[in-house]
Amino acid sequence: MKTKLIALLFALFCSGLYAGTPAQDKEFVDKYKAAYEKGDKAALESFLYTKDANPMALEFYKMMQTEGAGTAKITKIELVDLTPEDVKKASEVQTGPDGSKAKLPLTPTKKLKISIETKDSNGSSTSSTENFVAEKDGKYVIPVPAVVK
Repeated sequence: MKTKLIALLFALFCSGLYAGTPAQDKEFVDKYKAAYEKGDKAALESFLYTKDANPMALEFYKMMQTEGAGTAKITKIELVDLTPEDVKKASEVQTGPDGSKAKLPLTPTKKLKISIETKDSNGSSTSSTENFVAEKDGKYVIPVPAVVK
């Protein structure tokens, strides 16, 4: 138990060391929002880190990135620090629908939280999503779970 607590505290400490600057945060959020509201699916998919990605997870992430793009409006978007629960969840091995094992290939440093409003002839609805965000080569990316080897 003590070892797990030390590992969790170390992960939190390290995520703070490598977190981007406020200017990087703003640039990432602005680019993501602009791509979403323009419906630029290629730009949205370019935010994904796909190395060794589980194929089913990759298709799901692509669908989630682009769902509503160009038609829905982002009402709130923010890049937030990870909670201890987020750090724990991000480090866990996940079981996919096909029984395969996957894990995030990069250690997240932030979480992207988005609230979306969709309006049509039937009224309006709101939804929200959250994605872990990591840094790779000085750039923010959304890591897609990779196959555990």
